[in-house]
Amino acid sequence: MDWLLNPNALAALFTLTALEVVLGIDNLIFISITAARLPKHQQAMARNVGLSLALIMRLGLLASIAWIVGLKAEVFEIFGKGFSWRDLILIGGGFFLLYKGTLEIHELIEQHAEEQSGAAVAVTTFGKAIASILMLDIVFSLDSVITAVGMADDIWVMSTAVIISVIVMLAANEPISRFINTHPTVKMLALAFLLLIGMVLVADGFGFHVPKGFVYAAIAFSIVVESLNHMARRKRSDH
Repeated sequence: MDWLLNPNALAALFTLTALEVVLGIDNLIFISITAARLPKHQQAMARNVGLSLALIMRLGLLASIAWIVGLKAEVFEIFGKGFSWRDLILIGGGFFLLYKGTLEIHELIEQHAEEQSGAAVAVTTFGKAIASILMLDIVFSLDSVITAVGMADDIWVMSTAVIISVIVMLAANEPISRFINTHPTVKMLALAFLLLIGMVLVADGFGFHVPKGFVYAAIAFSIVVESLNHMARRKRSDH
């Protein structure tokens, strides 16, 4: 625990924790949207289970740093392009996000018509929701842990940053989920983020690295625009 007295280690902890929280937003958005398809009384439990599984996986992966490093080693080559297990996981997770995002957008668009006609809106089961969350937890956890390994040397620094980031997400998951699911345009924007993140994961898996700063800058800009739209709608409704 000597790292607690080391200014460099504390600086790494602060920076890594902030980065892990930012990376965890993707995970939290997906969990919120997936849990929203469950009956009301199961949604909070699904979100908490999903985030708890994310924490367990992150800590488990951190305890297997040698294995994580091995995932970046090339396992086969196609047309001169080498692929590692990490690449395959990112590609698979990216396509899964694209599929889920597209499916959710379709259902969101069709939902109003179904409600108007009196048809039951499709919901999922608790087991299926957790399975979907678990699949994406693996992808996001791998990305999170590789980032942690690249930024810090001490396992305690990495573990502490991961634990703090998940605690922040647990505290934020209820208000964020409520806000996303209360405002249809915000939910559509969140689904668009999932499609964007899915494309970034697929591109990264094929060796085309997109700096995360560009991705989060685009997301931040979209959030600012949507916030202005939301304020304008409120002012119009007041009048």
